[in-house]
Amino acid sequence: MTLLTIAHLGPTGTNTESAALAYQSWRGEAAQLLCSPTISETLKMVATGRADLGVVPVENSLEGGVAATLDTLWELEGLHIHWALVMPIVHVLVSAAATLEHVREVYSHPQALGQCQQWLGAFLPQASLVPTASTTEVLGQLPAHSSWGAIVSPRAAQLYQLPVLAGPINDRSGNYTRFWVVGGAPPLTAQPQASLAFSLPRNTPGALVQALEIFARRQINLRRIESRPTKRSLGEYLFFLDLTTDEQPLEAALEELQAVSERVKLLGVYGVIKLEGELA
Repeated sequence: MTLLTIAHLGPTGTNTESAALAYQSWRGEAAQLLCSPTISETLKMVATGRADLGVVPVENSLEGGVAATLDTLWELEGLHIHWALVMPIVHVLVSAAATLEHVREVYSHPQALGQCQQWLGAFLPQASLVPTASTTEVLGQLPAHSSWGAIVSPRAAQLYQLPVLAGPINDRSGNYTRFWVVGGAPPLTAQPQASLAFSLPRNTPGALVQALEIFARRQINLRRIESRPTKRSLGEYLFFLDLTTDEQPLEAALEELQAVSERVKLLGVYGVIKLEGELA
């Protein structure tokens, strides 16, 4: 039997890997986890058949949407959301420095830096913040640099056997990230939530309202809306929607949305798995 493969942002120890492991445990099926250097590459691995599934972050309760996930899903074809995973996120500061005063640079993914910005301003005002592709990217180099610090999960600190200078350091205790499990074929069963994206044919007054009214008339609840630049021209946007789905109204709404949009893309119809507690 071929082993299921699940791609995720690496190196090992990232929160996305924790989400992938938790999903594997929930699924109850043996799987091989594959580290990817970026979120975009994770999705490309699925799109090109190098992985069966990919787990990617899409939204954080403190920092909002993850642009790389949204942009890449819009660009790639043949991908479908299978599940949403909601996981609590805890950050700690690891460093070989003797005290916080000796830390001069703090490395982490931009989302993690943003989720800890108030703490960093209060306790490490002297430190430069350096964005990285993942929370664990520099951990192999950290012991050799006594002025470096990194924001990671407690699990990553244990895996890399690094000293924790402070934690938890996220600005809010209720810090959650929503991940999407993405595959190459849509699930066959009906699910309670859906996500889609669309672009408008022209930027004219009322164009966006006209599109959103389609869902209001059918009493489809829009749970979230986010805009992203089309990357074609300044002031042009595409829109991502999360909504509560009912099969027949959603199908009719999508048909009507096609008529007033330049392009409509259904990203997936899926269920939600709520994960509690950090993976040991």
